[in-house]
Amino acid sequence: MGHGGDVIQELTADHREVDEMFAKFDDAEPGSPDRKRLVDALTIELVRHSVAEEMYLYPAVREHLAEGDALADKEIEDHGRVERLLKGLEMQEAIDPDFDRMVRELRTEVTAHVDDEENHLFTQLRHHLPQQPALDELGEKVREAKKTAPTRPHPGAPSTPPANKLLAPGLGLVDRARDYVTGRGK
Repeated sequence: MGHGGDVIQELTADHREVDEMFAKFDDAEPGSPDRKRLVDALTIELVRHSVAEEMYLYPAVREHLAEGDALADKEIEDHGRVERLLKGLEMQEAIDPDFDRMVRELRTEVTAHVDDEENHLFTQLRHHLPQQPALDELGEKVREAKKTAPTRPHPGAPSTPPANKLLAPGLGLVDRARDYVTGRGK
């Protein structure tokens, strides 16, 4: 699915990419290096996506939706659980006994989060924010944020503005340098 459009279209395209990565993981031979490579790619996508949501989507949720603070806090809490799982998987190899179990747990968390966003949060946003320019501007901000976002989990990093907007690009630069040196994500 191509990227572009408003914030909901952009994030939904990310969700479909993650679905495809999980399907490819299922098709890969258990214990194979392909499974580790797919989890690395999944980690990169999920971290970039989460950081961008925390930088731009959730502040908009807080500002424009009734009970926006509670909604944003719940979504950020979901991200925290996913990020801790990703951090654990970062230390695992595909042959490790807990690897597949941890990926199943990750998939359960991600699927529940995506379902909640797509069936509740996005519907409310579309109803309460005007397409032009708010949703389109948020889409562009999210796309830009993903370009400089970290590619590895940092569970201790701030998840709300302004601290996340200040630190994420620096963490992203360090992560991309590490990825380049190690060949991760290619």
